[in-house]
Amino acid sequence: MATKPKAEARSADPRGKIVDALMELAREQRFEDISIRDICEKAGVSLADFRDAFPSKGAALAGFIRRVDRAVLERDVEELADEGPRERLFDILMRRLDAMAPYREGLREVSAWLRREPAAAWAINPAVMASMRFMLEAAGIEVEDGAVGAIKLQGLALAWARIVAVWLDDEEPGLSKTMVELDRQLTRGERAVKGVDRLNRIAAPLRALAGAALEARRSRRERSRRSRERKDAPARREEGDLGAPMV
Repeated sequence: MATKPKAEARSADPRGKIVDALMELAREQRFEDISIRDICEKAGVSLADFRDAFPSKGAALAGFIRRVDRAVLERDVEELADEGPRERLFDILMRRLDAMAPYREGLREVSAWLRREPAAAWAINPAVMASMRFMLEAAGIEVEDGAVGAIKLQGLALAWARIVAVWLDDEEPGLSKTMVELDRQLTRGERAVKGVDRLNRIAAPLRALAGAALEARRSRRERSRRSRERKDAPARREEGDLGAPMV
């Protein structure tokens, strides 16, 4: 069983104290029953401190995700330089699980809460996707901007949720079940990425054609508008002359 984070390792800043308190409370009760006042009391901060740090309890949970990101990104990745992209990502995600290990009991409840509250899972999804982008960067894998990149990040975020679900119930010291699931999800992800890239290449000419058609339509509308303005200009000038004030 994962051990509780040591008191001396707890953060001294209000944001860190709030995150610590949230994860400790999640070990003890249902996540939806945790109030902001409960977190403040546990953290030893005021409501004003909480408001300055986070706009909501969900935002504090996103703060925990960023904490784990930092723990992973601060570690040296030079030892992974000789590995392939897939192997590097495997190691990076295992490092992520290592960073999450002290909070495992609280994360069990967080995971259960997200299953009970789909809206909450949807709200936290952008933070998870941002986290996955940095995990890929740490592994030396760049993700393009735009729709294709977003699809890949979303796919990895969903795969990560499945990996964490296995990890939470994996009591084996070597986390063999977790590593098997991680390997399986990365294999599926590779196939999915190849499919997305193939569809993107196929769709590229169609997108270019659609963009050209849209631009042509805009140009026609603009020419039509300018033509109407030129035709109406003499009439507007005459109306202006008739309506001029007498002196």
